Amino acid sequence: MIRAVLRRLSRHKRHRGLPHTVTWSAPLALGERVRIWAPKSLRVGNNVHIGSDVRIEVDGTIGDHVLIANGSAIVGRRDHDMRVVGTPITATPWVGNTAALSDETTIGSDVWIGFGAVVLSGVTVGDSAVIAAGAVVTRDVEANSIVAGNPAIVVGRRFDESALLEHWTALRNAGVRLAGGSEEATNRG
Repeated sequence: MIRAVLRRLSRHKRHRGLPHTVTWSAPLALGERVRIWAPKSLRVGNNVHIGSDVRIEVDGTIGDHVLIANGSAIVGRRDHDMRVVGTPITATPWVGNTAALSDETTIGSDVWIGFGAVVLSGVTVGDSAVIAAGAVVTRDVEANSIVAGNPAIVVGRRFDESALLEHWTALRNAGVRLAGGSEEATNRG
């Protein structure tokens, strides 16, 4: 019991810079100069590795076994109204909580976000997806997809269907929490 308490205290000490709106599971590996902020709530799963110079400023969920490479960002898209005629951008009103945008951003389990990629808020990145270096994700990414470009588009699949079912079964058997669609696909196989 004492060992568990000490482990919990050391975890909080290592990540004391995280705001109270962010919860995480161990282990969580953070690179240097990582900035994580959630207006309401962000849950970070097990065995997540976040590289240096990463910015995360959203509400939502980051799944288990996720790699977020250096220089990447998962950030909001609610900013200033850039279409106000005759007003400098610095003086335009903040757009705020527009109903058309989702409040939650979901990064599935077993996801790799490449160097310098940007994921905008309100999207869902499915399990086992790969986001290429420098990609800008503006809409949902299906599970098992590889996306690249600005805006990001599907350029391939990580696994063929039979390998994907085998992969997800192995992950599930190892205790990795997959999103609902991944669970259903695994059960079909």
